[in-house]
Amino acid sequence: MAAPPDLTTLNLSGTWVMNKTLSDDTDEILRLQGVGWWMRSAIALATVTLYVKHYKDESGVEHIDIDQRLTGGVPGTFENRTLDWTPREHDDHLFGAVIGKSRRVKLDELDNEFLRKGWLQDTEQHGAINAYAQSDTSKSGKTWIAEQIWGFELVGDERRYVRHLDFLGPESEHIQARLVYDFCKMLANSNERMNFLTSMMQMRLND
Repeated sequence: MAAPPDLTTLNLSGTWVMNKTLSDDTDEILRLQGVGWWMRSAIALATVTLYVKHYKDESGVEHIDIDQRLTGGVPGTFENRTLDWTPREHDDHLFGAVIGKSRRVKLDELDNEFLRKGWLQDTEQHGAINAYAQSDTSKSGKTWIAEQIWGFELVGDERRYVRHLDFLGPESEHIQARLVYDFCKMLANSNERMNFLTSMMQMRLND
């Protein structure tokens, strides 16, 4: 389902499902990140749903909290993106020790053409979300870098939430992929927002 025009990179809150037909295959990226065949096969069969809460805290710092859930018994992940470009360590059950940072960025500040091109005017106007992650090699024994730009673009004739992924593997393998998402619904009311935040807190406590 196409994304409504009132959802921009200023507000990504809502429920999104990866459209695997429109998205590029990421199996080789996962392999290079050290994910085993059985888990990659399960991920390939699973439906990937993002529950997103986008907000500013009391200090005006922008946050994007994402509860990523997969069907088929595959463990999900939780991402707490703080858009201040500060490196933060994270222990991910799938990728191991990771260092990540995020920010809002103007597209003309990006040197990478694949990350910079193809976006709709509202993404150019408001800026895109730049999410950078790399393996913490000293802890995980893995070596890779993944940089993403999130925004909105036309896929076919429909407005879609899209992520451009630029990946560098342990032997300098370079892969670029586009991930396309279907819009499901907004977080419509205060009760739903509270339930979302409660689930986020529970996931943190379980980590």
